[in-house]
Amino acid sequence: MGKMPGAGISNTHVAVILGSQNDLGRMSAAMETLEQLGVPYEITIASAHRTPERVAAWVAAQEKEGAAVFIAAAGMAAHLAGAVAARTPAPVIGVPLSGSTLGGFDALLSTVQMPPGVPVATVGVDAAQNAALLAAAIMAVADPGLRARLIQFRQEKAAAVEVAAGKVSREGWRSLLPGGGPTK
Repeated sequence: MGKMPGAGISNTHVAVILGSQNDLGRMSAAMETLEQLGVPYEITIASAHRTPERVAAWVAAQEKEGAAVFIAAAGMAAHLAGAVAARTPAPVIGVPLSGSTLGGFDALLSTVQMPPGVPVATVGVDAAQNAALLAAAIMAVADPGLRARLIQFRQEKAAAVEVAAGKVSREGWRSLLPGGGPTK
């Protein structure tokens, strides 16, 4: 199990579960965003298909430790979020990941098509940051400080758009390309 540096177990942490170590690159934005917002999290790797007992045990442990929200990320068949949701009444956010020959469409359908009574909130394919932001928004309902940090985060994103709009207006669209030079 991995933990956010400096964070202990609390009644308001996010439990992040990845189906494979190969998912870390696509999911790093989730952990970075949680850290930026000051949201404690626990992270592990477990497969709904290869290590189902590990998934069940980890979800049960996170339940006992007070996980407020779960984020489950997997590609291909992507039943991980459903396997987690079947074991907890806490909100589960599924992140379908690309990497298959279908570009993540298979993972998207597997994650979003849950039976009645076992909901999984689903973000876009590879949308790790949105999963973290949704988890933080859920937790912010009971945490005014976190709500303020989310508002500031959005204001910073809006300010970056304004800067880009000003630059493109003053210097042209090529100024926003990597290297700022002309295209061929």
